[in-house]
Amino acid sequence: MTHNGGIYGDGLVFQLRHEHGEWGMTVLHNFDFDFAQDGVGPNNQMIFDSAGNLYGTTTFGGANNSGTVYELTPEADGSWTEQILWNFNQGSGSEVQCCLVFDAAGDLYGTAFAGGQYNQGTVFELIPQAGGA
Repeated sequence: MTHNGGIYGDGLVFQLRHEHGEWGMTVLHNFDFDFAQDGVGPNNQMIFDSAGNLYGTTTFGGANNSGTVYELTPEADGSWTEQILWNFNQGSGSEVQCCLVFDAAGDLYGTAFAGGQYNQGTVFELIPQAGGA
């Protein structure tokens, strides 16, 4: 991923493939804050689940401009669909700058650099709910 750049300047997620002795790049998602309050500035690390979906965080953007947790799902035609799983706010944390991890139950954990009760950051857990929420 890149923290900046892409066609909207808000970062992108890409895939590199080595085929026939050469490297090729495919853009999986261009972040665009102006479109449905997408995240801005994807960061550090993404992780896969067992179904091949990618999960990551953005430093800014989202509904509250405090960052997001997103999921990218591969489609049959080779495209990827983004879903915002969480929009951070000052209370739940902001400026997420690092890594997500899954536990055995499929819950996601991570840390936020700022926000929370004392504006010193948070440790968060996202628990999948029935119906995909």
